[in-house]
Amino acid sequence: MSLSLLFENLTNPALLFFFLGIFAVQVKSDLEVPPNSAKFISLYLLFSIGFKGGQELSHSDFDMEIVWSLLLGVALAIAIPIYSFFLLKKKQGIENAGAIAAAYGSVSAVTFVTAVSYLEMHGVVFGGHMVAVMALMEAPSIIVGVLLIALYSANQEQRVSFSKILRHSLTNGSVLLIMGSLVIGFLASDAQAEGIKPFTTDIFKGFLAVFLLDMGITSGKKLASFLKNGWSPLIFAIVIPLVNGCTVALLSGYVTEVPGNRFLFAILAASASYIAVPAAMKLAAPNANPGLYLPMALAITFPLNITLGMPLYAGLVQM
Repeated sequence: MSLSLLFENLTNPALLFFFLGIFAVQVKSDLEVPPNSAKFISLYLLFSIGFKGGQELSHSDFDMEIVWSLLLGVALAIAIPIYSFFLLKKKQGIENAGAIAAAYGSVSAVTFVTAVSYLEMHGVVFGGHMVAVMALMEAPSIIVGVLLIALYSANQEQRVSFSKILRHSLTNGSVLLIMGSLVIGFLASDAQAEGIKPFTTDIFKGFLAVFLLDMGITSGKKLASFLKNGWSPLIFAIVIPLVNGCTVALLSGYVTEVPGNRFLFAILAASASYIAVPAAMKLAAPNANPGLYLPMALAITFPLNITLGMPLYAGLVQM
């Protein structure tokens, strides 16, 4: 891993705004991004990355690499929560283990968006189908997490209809928007896409910076209470993402030779969901502690990936 690459990533304006948000909480500033504005920006980021991914996909030939990439994404979304659950269940309990496992098997759309911005900043190409891979990884991990809770839970009342979980996973707003945008971008002609390029491309980095500022504020608020849970969740939130990311950065070479695709696979394997999974777990595992799995994903793993993780995975891919 190049130190210059790490330094360049740590001085990225978008990332520095994330740290500014954490700092604002620590000094008890009243700085905040209005909730409605934050929601709009998150919708914009998903729309933009989905649309651009659809455009890239429309320009690429559909081949077996795309098929294998989609299969690898689903395989990761199934395998990661299974082994994570068995690592966690003894210390954290069945429901907490299932919720954390689902979060770490699923993906963070914001981490993915930040990673795409990182690739674009360095002029590294990637396939538009990686957006579809990301969206496809949301639901399987949630279903696996709920299945494990149901299989190992002594409380039969905690067993929830899988049709409800499946429907909730597939119709989750973030999944629906990015998949819908991907399809629309795929169908749009180059001339039509050019007409909205100022919106989908030119202002993207500015909105990303404001969104990461909001993420920093949110993370800073959750960090203090999370540290009361002991060292075990903290170690898991640091070690497991790095292991997943580094392993997939190397193994993804068997599926694709495109460095940008391999880097995004590593990011997807290393990231953890703090939007779709918490929403699903409210229904499926109401006794799971959101004060545990939410800060793990948002306050620990998210900043870890966008600071140390991205240069590390990029270095491994370049090897």
